[in-house]
Amino acid sequence: MEDNFYKDSIENKLIEGVKERKVGFQQLLYKHFYGYAFNIARLKTYSREEAVDIMNDSFIKVFVTIDNFNPDQSFKAWIRKIIINTAIDSYRMNKKHYYHLDIVDLNLPEVNENVIDKLNAEDILEMLDSLPKMHRMVFNLYEIQGFSHKEIAKELDIKISSSRTFLTRAKHKLRILLSKTHKCSNERRAR
Repeated sequence: MEDNFYKDSIENKLIEGVKERKVGFQQLLYKHFYGYAFNIARLKTYSREEAVDIMNDSFIKVFVTIDNFNPDQSFKAWIRKIIINTAIDSYRMNKKHYYHLDIVDLNLPEVNENVIDKLNAEDILEMLDSLPKMHRMVFNLYEIQGFSHKEIAKELDIKISSSRTFLTRAKHKLRILLSKTHKCSNERRAR
Protein backbone atom coordinates (compact mmCIF):
# COMPACT_ATOMS: atom_id res chain seq x y z
CA MET A 1 0.00 0.00 0.00
CA GLU A 2 2.84 2.37 0.89
CA ASP A 3 4.51 1.74 -2.49
CA ASN A 4 1.33 2.75 -4.34
CA PHE A 5 1.08 5.93 -2.27
CA TYR A 6 4.69 6.79 -3.09
CA LYS A 7 4.15 6.05 -6.78
CA ASP A 8 0.89 8.04 -6.83
CA SER A 9 2.54 11.05 -5.17
CA ILE A 10 5.38 11.01 -7.74
CA GLU A 11 2.87 10.85 -10.58
CA ASN A 12 0.84 13.67 -9.02
CA LYS A 13 3.95 15.84 -8.74
CA LEU A 14 4.85 15.12 -12.36
CA ILE A 15 1.33 15.98 -13.51
CA GLU A 16 1.34 19.23 -11.53
CA GLY A 17 4.74 20.17 -12.97
CA VAL A 18 3.49 19.56 -16.52
CA LYS A 19 0.35 21.60 -15.80
CA GLU A 20 2.65 24.45 -14.76
CA ARG A 21 4.36 24.06 -18.16
CA LYS A 22 7.74 23.12 -16.70
CA VAL A 23 9.72 21.46 -19.50
CA GLY A 24 11.78 19.35 -17.11
CA PHE A 25 8.59 17.81 -15.75
CA GLN A 26 7.39 17.02 -19.27
CA GLN A 27 10.60 15.08 -19.83
CA LEU A 28 10.26 13.25 -16.50
CA LEU A 29 6.60 12.37 -17.18
CA TYR A 30 7.59 11.09 -20.63
CA LYS A 31 10.31 8.88 -19.15
CA HIS A 32 8.04 7.69 -16.34
CA PHE A 33 5.28 6.49 -18.69
CA TYR A 34 7.46 5.59 -21.71
CA GLY A 35 7.25 1.80 -21.33
CA TYR A 36 3.52 1.82 -20.65
CA ALA A 37 2.78 4.15 -23.56
CA PHE A 38 5.07 2.32 -25.97
CA ASN A 39 3.43 -1.04 -25.24
CA ILE A 40 -0.02 0.35 -25.96
CA ALA A 41 1.16 2.09 -29.14
CA ARG A 42 2.97 -1.06 -30.24
CA LEU A 43 -0.24 -3.08 -30.15
CA LYS A 44 -1.95 -0.52 -32.35
CA THR A 45 0.70 -0.14 -35.03
CA TYR A 46 2.44 -2.09 -37.75
CA SER A 47 6.04 -1.38 -36.83
CA ARG A 48 8.24 -0.25 -33.98
CA GLU A 49 8.94 3.07 -35.75
CA GLU A 50 5.25 3.76 -36.22
CA ALA A 51 4.64 2.94 -32.55
CA VAL A 52 7.27 5.49 -31.51
CA ASP A 53 5.63 8.11 -33.78
CA ILE A 54 2.18 7.39 -32.32
CA MET A 55 3.57 7.48 -28.79
CA ASN A 56 5.38 10.78 -29.34
CA ASP A 57 2.31 12.35 -30.95
CA SER A 58 0.28 11.12 -27.99
CA PHE A 59 2.63 12.70 -25.47
CA ILE A 60 2.40 16.01 -27.31
CA LYS A 61 -1.39 15.78 -26.97
CA VAL A 62 -0.97 14.93 -23.28
CA PHE A 63 1.19 18.01 -22.71
CA VAL A 64 -1.18 20.28 -24.64
CA THR A 65 -4.37 18.99 -23.01
CA ILE A 66 -3.08 18.21 -19.51
CA ASP A 67 -5.45 20.83 -18.05
CA ASN A 68 -8.36 18.63 -19.21
CA PHE A 69 -7.16 15.72 -17.08
CA ASN A 70 -9.55 14.93 -14.24
CA PRO A 71 -7.49 14.03 -11.14
CA ASP A 72 -10.32 11.76 -9.95
CA GLN A 73 -9.61 9.35 -12.81
CA SER A 74 -6.57 7.19 -13.50
CA PHE A 75 -3.81 9.02 -15.36
CA LYS A 76 -2.78 5.77 -17.06
CA ALA A 77 -6.32 5.27 -18.37
CA TRP A 78 -6.35 8.85 -19.65
CA ILE A 79 -3.03 8.40 -21.49
CA ARG A 80 -4.20 5.04 -22.85
CA LYS A 81 -7.28 6.64 -24.36
CA ILE A 82 -5.16 9.37 -25.99
CA ILE A 83 -2.77 6.78 -27.45
CA ILE A 84 -5.58 4.64 -28.86
CA ASN A 85 -7.29 7.68 -30.38
CA THR A 86 -3.98 8.90 -31.84
CA ALA A 87 -3.39 5.47 -33.42
CA ILE A 88 -6.90 5.46 -34.87
CA ASP A 89 -6.46 9.01 -36.20
CA SER A 90 -3.17 7.97 -37.79
CA TYR A 91 -4.87 4.99 -39.36
CA ARG A 92 -7.68 7.15 -40.75
CA MET A 93 -5.19 9.58 -42.29
CA ASN A 94 -3.37 6.72 -44.01
CA LYS A 95 -6.38 4.48 -44.64
CA LYS A 96 -6.03 4.46 -48.40
CA HIS A 97 -2.70 2.66 -48.04
CA TYR A 98 -4.08 -0.14 -45.88
CA TYR A 99 -6.78 -1.68 -47.98
CA HIS A 100 -5.57 -4.86 -49.55
CA LEU A 101 -7.79 -7.58 -50.87
CA ASP A 102 -6.42 -10.99 -50.07
CA ILE A 103 -7.18 -14.33 -51.56
CA VAL A 104 -8.07 -16.51 -48.62
CA ASP A 105 -7.00 -20.16 -48.61
CA LEU A 106 -10.04 -22.14 -47.51
CA ASN A 107 -7.99 -25.00 -46.04
CA LEU A 108 -7.43 -24.00 -42.44
CA PRO A 109 -4.15 -25.39 -41.12
CA GLU A 110 -4.16 -27.38 -37.91
CA VAL A 111 -2.31 -25.79 -35.02
CA ASN A 112 -0.67 -27.80 -32.30
CA GLU A 113 -1.58 -26.28 -28.91
CA ASN A 114 1.97 -26.96 -27.63
CA VAL A 115 3.30 -24.45 -30.17
CA ILE A 116 1.07 -21.73 -28.73
CA ASP A 117 2.29 -22.51 -25.20
CA LYS A 118 5.91 -22.05 -26.29
CA LEU A 119 5.37 -18.62 -27.88
CA ASN A 120 6.68 -15.55 -26.11
CA ALA A 121 5.63 -11.92 -26.49
CA GLU A 122 8.30 -11.28 -29.15
CA ASP A 123 7.03 -14.19 -31.28
CA ILE A 124 3.46 -12.95 -31.03
CA LEU A 125 4.40 -9.35 -31.91
CA GLU A 126 6.41 -10.64 -34.87
CA MET A 127 3.39 -12.59 -36.12
CA LEU A 128 1.12 -9.59 -35.65
CA ASP A 129 3.65 -7.43 -37.53
CA SER A 130 3.33 -9.70 -40.53
CA LEU A 131 -0.41 -9.01 -40.82
CA PRO A 132 -1.60 -6.29 -43.20
CA LYS A 133 -2.34 -3.05 -41.33
CA MET A 134 -6.12 -3.32 -41.47
CA HIS A 135 -6.13 -6.93 -40.27
CA ARG A 136 -3.78 -6.09 -37.41
CA MET A 137 -5.79 -3.03 -36.38
CA VAL A 138 -9.12 -4.92 -36.31
CA PHE A 139 -7.54 -7.92 -34.56
CA ASN A 140 -6.05 -5.69 -31.85
CA LEU A 141 -9.22 -3.69 -31.33
CA TYR A 142 -11.45 -6.78 -31.18
CA GLU A 143 -9.30 -9.44 -29.51
CA ILE A 144 -7.01 -7.37 -27.30
CA GLN A 145 -8.94 -4.19 -26.54
CA GLY A 146 -12.40 -5.78 -26.46
CA PHE A 147 -14.14 -3.49 -28.94
CA SER A 148 -17.27 -4.80 -30.67
CA HIS A 149 -17.47 -4.99 -34.45
CA LYS A 150 -19.94 -2.10 -34.35
CA GLU A 151 -17.46 0.04 -32.36
CA ILE A 152 -14.60 -0.93 -34.67
CA ALA A 153 -16.65 -0.05 -37.74
CA LYS A 154 -17.42 3.36 -36.26
CA GLU A 155 -13.82 4.05 -35.16
CA LEU A 156 -12.24 2.96 -38.45
CA ASP A 157 -15.04 4.23 -40.69
CA ILE A 158 -15.68 0.82 -42.25
CA LYS A 159 -18.70 -1.48 -42.48
CA ILE A 160 -19.43 -3.92 -39.65
CA SER A 161 -19.19 -6.78 -42.15
CA SER A 162 -15.74 -5.51 -43.19
CA SER A 163 -14.63 -5.59 -39.57
CA ARG A 164 -15.74 -9.21 -39.30
CA THR A 165 -14.01 -10.08 -42.57
CA PHE A 166 -10.73 -8.45 -41.54
CA LEU A 167 -10.82 -10.27 -38.20
CA THR A 168 -11.47 -13.60 -39.91
CA ARG A 169 -8.60 -13.01 -42.32
CA ALA A 170 -6.27 -11.97 -39.51
CA LYS A 171 -7.07 -15.14 -37.55
CA HIS A 172 -6.60 -17.23 -40.68
CA LYS A 173 -3.17 -15.71 -41.34
CA LEU A 174 -2.18 -16.21 -37.72
CA ARG A 175 -3.18 -19.89 -37.97
CA ILE A 176 -0.97 -20.24 -41.02
CA LEU A 177 1.93 -18.59 -39.19
CA LEU A 178 1.41 -20.86 -36.17
CA SER A 179 1.35 -23.86 -38.48
CA LYS A 180 4.66 -22.76 -40.02
CA THR A 181 6.12 -22.23 -36.55
CA HIS A 182 5.02 -25.74 -35.59
CA LYS A 183 6.55 -27.18 -38.74
CA CYS A 184 9.88 -25.36 -38.12
CA SER A 185 10.05 -26.55 -34.51
CA ASN A 186 9.39 -30.14 -35.62
CA GLU A 187 12.15 -29.89 -38.23
CA ARG A 188 14.60 -28.59 -35.62
CA ARG A 189 13.76 -31.46 -33.27
CA ALA A 190 14.19 -34.01 -36.07
CA ARG A 191 17.79 -32.85 -36.71
